[in-house]
Amino acid sequence: MRKELNISPMVYPQPVLMLATYNEDGSVDVMNAAWGGAADTDMIMVSLSANHATVFNFKRTRGVTISLPTAQFIAEADYFGIDSALKVKDKFERTGLHSHPAESVTAPVIEEFPLCLECEFESEDEHGIYFFKIKKITADEKVLDEHGNLDLSKCDGVIFDQANGKYYRIGEFLAKAFSIGMKLK
Repeated sequence: MRKELNISPMVYPQPVLMLATYNEDGSVDVMNAAWGGAADTDMIMVSLSANHATVFNFKRTRGVTISLPTAQFIAEADYFGIDSALKVKDKFERTGLHSHPAESVTAPVIEEFPLCLECEFESEDEHGIYFFKIKKITADEKVLDEHGNLDLSKCDGVIFDQANGKYYRIGEFLAKAFSIGMKLK
């Protein structure tokens, strides 16, 4: 038997994305943006309201980094979605996290988050969807496999459950894509 649920964007997994920019005074701004994902092979899209400090910042500098937080830093990631840099000037400093400048765009890399996409703001549409061109991807070596590829089981990543307002840990390997289904061919 099936039960009807309330309308909500229940498309899983919904990544927890940390968008980092520089404020006008050079300080680091990070926001938690849970509504985003791949738009193309070299493009990320994120749904944002226009009144975020982060939006003002990447429109000014054209640069943003998009990182995936780990379960270890879920409190910090959640906090980035609670306070606004428009109201709390030392928002990033309060977390105790560290940053350094990205190499390909004018934006900070959050050192504690193992995967970082350095992106350039490309465009926005009439629905508040912002598109970012990936210029460079860096990863901490601890989340790479023996061949130097990203290993999600080592990332200790998190996803967001929009319908229930909860975070979940991800990472268990199930099967190789475009292979496990071949037995049904």
